[in-house]
Amino acid sequence: MYGVLMIDIDSTALTNEDVSLLKQAQVGGVILFARNVANAAQVRTLCDNIRCHNPDILIGVDQEGGRVARLRDGFTPLPAMGKLGELFDHNPTQALSCAYDCGYLMAAEVLAVGIDLSFAPVLDRDGISQVIGDRSFHEDPQVIVALATQFMRGMRAAGMATTGKHFPGHGAIAPDSHVAEAIDNRSLDEILASDMQPFAQTLPWLDALMPAHVIFSQVDDKPAGFSKVWLKDIIRDQLKFDGVLFSDDLCMAGAQAAGDISARVRAAIEAGCDIALVCNDRVAAHEAAKAAQELPYPNQSRIKTMCGQVPSWQGDLESTCRQFEYWQQAKDNVLNTFFNAQSDSSLFETENSETLDPTAYR
Repeated sequence: MYGVLMIDIDSTALTNEDVSLLKQAQVGGVILFARNVANAAQVRTLCDNIRCHNPDILIGVDQEGGRVARLRDGFTPLPAMGKLGELFDHNPTQALSCAYDCGYLMAAEVLAVGIDLSFAPVLDRDGISQVIGDRSFHEDPQVIVALATQFMRGMRAAGMATTGKHFPGHGAIAPDSHVAEAIDNRSLDEILASDMQPFAQTLPWLDALMPAHVIFSQVDDKPAGFSKVWLKDIIRDQLKFDGVLFSDDLCMAGAQAAGDISARVRAAIEAGCDIALVCNDRVAAHEAAKAAQELPYPNQSRIKTMCGQVPSWQGDLESTCRQFEYWQQAKDNVLNTFFNAQSDSSLFETENSETLDPTAYR
């Protein structure tokens, strides 16, 4: 049975404490961070070991491209999605083709090391947000729709389910919900007409959504991830979305309004989330696992749609990726377009030094 919690682990190999948590009845997922990654072979061994201890588990990662990339050494780099938007402004046809290639390439390499899904794509508009920025494809909702659709087509072609984040949009407010309370005072009509359009228009390609830890004060006094108005009334009833709802990390500052971690988990699940993420706080993970015992299990068939088509390991990343028929072409296209086919050792250094990963908040 898939449980309602997605937790993290300490390092590049499982500890006894990790194993104890993984065996908790309501732990249904693990999210990997950079500290869990040494190289491709190590990640595949880690994922295989996780599944040995808990076969009914989803393994996820944030492999968006640009600054947000947990898998680096030996993996093909991806541009920030904003680079696709910049390319679209000059050459829409090439940008749309590259968006497909980026989605396919990302999914193939993530699946190759045993990870089911990357929480992608970001569907937020590029606005004034401190944490979104070039993680967004563009500021124009219609450009986001066009590029994100192609990116998700590539993901699905490689065998990975898609997750749109951060519903209904995080780009229009400056505060970073990782470290501060974030409040958006716009009306529902304004949000529906702008930030929510990328989500609404790409629903046929979305397998999951992740709501923002943002309070949209004219709609509800709770962050979207704890709001029945957003999750049940709007996502389920109005948009008719039947995919998975993942909470964003409940240890983020933007989630503190719901109380302690036990209260946050209950609030997220009772509001309509299927799986609650508890990351980077081991004490909180234990408390969440205890609190989750009182909660019902999520819809099992819905959760299973997020399981990736993980290929058999062939001894190294390249050999394993060659089982994906389009991987080499997608890789060549991405490198030639965005990185001028530089040597692998320098590819992740193309971003400016000041553009650090905005999600590395702990």
